[in-house]
Amino acid sequence: MPLSAAADGRAHLRADGITVTRGSRRVLDEVSVTVAAGTRTAVVGENGRGKTTLLHVLAGLITPDTGTVHRAGTVGLARQELSARDGETVGTLTAEALAASLAALTALDAAARAMAAGEPTAGERYAAALDTATRLDAWDAERRIDVALEALGACTDRGRPLSTLSVGQRYRIRLACLLGARHDILLLDEPTNHLDAAGLDFLTRRLRAHDGALALVSHDRTLLRDVADRFLDLDPSRDGRPRRYAGGYDAWQEARRRDRDRWEQDHEEQQAEHRRLQGEVARARDRLSTGWRPPKGTGKHQRQSRAPGTVQALHRQQQALAAHRVDVPEPPPALHWPDPGIRPGAPQLRAHGLSVVGRLTGPVDLTLDGGDRLLVTGPNGAGKSTLLAVLAGAVDPAGGSVRTAEGARIVHVTQETADHDPARTARETLERHAARLVAAGTSRTVEELPAGACGLLDADALGTPVGRLSQGQRRRLDLALALAARPGLILFDEPTNHLSAALVDELTAAIRTTTAAVVVATHDRRLLHDLADWPRLAIDAHPAAPHPTAPRSAA
Repeated sequence: MPLSAAADGRAHLRADGITVTRGSRRVLDEVSVTVAAGTRTAVVGENGRGKTTLLHVLAGLITPDTGTVHRAGTVGLARQELSARDGETVGTLTAEALAASLAALTALDAAARAMAAGEPTAGERYAAALDTATRLDAWDAERRIDVALEALGACTDRGRPLSTLSVGQRYRIRLACLLGARHDILLLDEPTNHLDAAGLDFLTRRLRAHDGALALVSHDRTLLRDVADRFLDLDPSRDGRPRRYAGGYDAWQEARRRDRDRWEQDHEEQQAEHRRLQGEVARARDRLSTGWRPPKGTGKHQRQSRAPGTVQALHRQQQALAAHRVDVPEPPPALHWPDPGIRPGAPQLRAHGLSVVGRLTGPVDLTLDGGDRLLVTGPNGAGKSTLLAVLAGAVDPAGGSVRTAEGARIVHVTQETADHDPARTARETLERHAARLVAAGTSRTVEELPAGACGLLDADALGTPVGRLSQGQRRRLDLALALAARPGLILFDEPTNHLSAALVDELTAAIRTTTAAVVVATHDRRLLHDLADWPRLAIDAHPAAPHPTAPRSAA
């Protein structure tokens, strides 16, 4: 996008009345937001609320059905996903990031030559080119990208084909290029995915130092706390409108909590009043049919005089019920973690001497029983994901063995969302999974499985084809599929990826209290803090280092 303003207070994005509809579902409804230079706005909300869609509207990738977007300045967007087209290399991405700086330096050189040749307008051209090159700090652009690549642990080999790199490696390259390009406006969608501790620290410092405009979508609660100074909350609200909160993370959380408490209280009061009125109507109807009959011996005149009053009372109660408005919608459901029925200490898994050539330095020994907890840490490339895949039976170890207890229900939630038939709805995907669990003997009947989607997907999401779900909704679907098995051991690889901050809080509380054994591999700084009392397995990325050891995990 052409440079149209400097990041000196003029660079900004302003969106007014943005509405986007997909099929029969309104993804964004009259959303307005201003992202100005010097401000750092977090776009937050549950999965599927349109956060990514809003970023794409702001960046100009999506044209809204209604509303306008005004942009002043260059815009850099980091999407959640990055495909690798044939022939593209690391150098392809770095060249794209350097294009504006190189163009500015080329224009400056051309203007300088024109001045030397005595061209009349060369001075104006030179001044404009110098201003552009200075604002981009074009002379230092390549060094900045090299620094970012190194700090994020990304591949620095310009000739390396992107297709030979993992999703996480490609993402880190793209993010490094974006941070090195000095865009006026940064739009970041889940920028902490695939970053280790060193990368997270570098990203946080760079975002705090960014003097342009910033809008980010992130599940990373520590990043939100450290960076954001205002919040646009797209979560369901009582009136269906987005909420804007000034101040930092704590101010947003407290205001959000107050709004939710009022919503739940008003909803319960309306439901209670509606139930009371329904009860009054039922009692009036009972009196009409039986309750107003007088005792034996009562005269006909007395029976006739009491009947109209009872009918009138029923009509009054019916009118009161019809007039009572239930206008407060039901608050969205919270996560429900099914009871796995696992006895504390019940054997689940034994692993001895595990190693995988080039991917996991061993030997690694583990004992996991019901109620056990284990936190797996280490830098990118150390083998955390490989270890969990070996424990799940998805990867064969080069050395060592894994034994699972008879009847043990073990599930593995990977970093990235699983591949499902994009044409099937989320509900159909869950139903087919439930049928497979019954056929495999994991559950005796479908009725034994957790009701619905454990509070993870609402009715709209359940009826949506998987291919049209957001990344976060697909992540929720994966979690619902995992919980459907009522696992006795659940292996979580970066469990907070793509999930909203509110759901991560619920998930953290659930994995701390379930009787199942839980293994978590993560770089999430807040989650590491919240699980700091768990036994820890620290894996070193260097093959020459001593092999990792871990205490026997305990509840």
